[in-house]
Amino acid sequence: MNQPIFWVLFNIFVAAMLALDLAILHRRPRPINFREALAWTGMWIALAGAFAVLVYFWRGRIVTLEFVTGYVIELSLSVDNLFVFLVIFRFFKVSAANQHKVLFWGILGALLMRGLFIALGVGLIRSFQWVSYVFGAFLVYSGLKFLREEEAEVDPGKNPVLKLFRRCVPVTSDYVGSRFFVRDPGLYATPLFVVLLVIESSDILFAVDSVPAILAITLNAFIVYTSNVFAILGLRSMYFALRGMIELFHYLHYGLSAVLILIGAKMLVSHYYTLRTDWALACVGGLLGGAVLASILFPKNK
Repeated sequence: MNQPIFWVLFNIFVAAMLALDLAILHRRPRPINFREALAWTGMWIALAGAFAVLVYFWRGRIVTLEFVTGYVIELSLSVDNLFVFLVIFRFFKVSAANQHKVLFWGILGALLMRGLFIALGVGLIRSFQWVSYVFGAFLVYSGLKFLREEEAEVDPGKNPVLKLFRRCVPVTSDYVGSRFFVRDPGLYATPLFVVLLVIESSDILFAVDSVPAILAITLNAFIVYTSNVFAILGLRSMYFALRGMIELFHYLHYGLSAVLILIGAKMLVSHYYTLRTDWALACVGGLLGGAVLASILFPKNK
């Protein structure tokens, strides 16, 4: 499964879908309405399901469960990214028409970064068994940290990468259409590129949590990578479908916290006890479903 031909074919598929998205369907920046975003979200979920069926006939039930569990974990953790995207776009006052372009290039950078993180993570765990305990302890710590998320505030203006960039590169005072750079007369970055930079740097922090979480399920690099990619590719359309409802899921961070603690504990005790993948998937689904249901049944007072 880790033969180069499979990686090449899958990445050709991803490149073709991204080219279709940017070059044909969304050539001109425009707002994405709810119906279109919902259709794209459904399409990406359907493609992930079709890939899971392919894996089932190709590699069997266990590998399929590993893919589905990794996909669900990555997709659920990505929901927290959506809230950060919303805060960033509000902070920088990005128009609805330009949000799609920023998320497109942001997700493209995220794919490259996740590939690097996965390669490093798999290599480290296979070479040094004790690294899995480090990852497990970090996930438990991250899960406990998530419990205090409701009290935390996201301030994109304090992003250290942004501060460093503004010291090194001049930035225009206002947006210039949908352009990232302009000449005036020298080279200037626009605030839209600054937003992209904040999105990319924020995703690195999320990758630190999500990649070890999937490595707790499987060390098959191809399965880890493909489950990550399908979740990330659907993230942009999911943002446009849920951006008006993201704040309704106010208990979701408790579910995400429990998932990270569960997966971290799975890594810590893996030498003594192995949690079956189907049970892990059931636990993840139950925790997240319970958090969403609690958010709906007990809405937050405005």
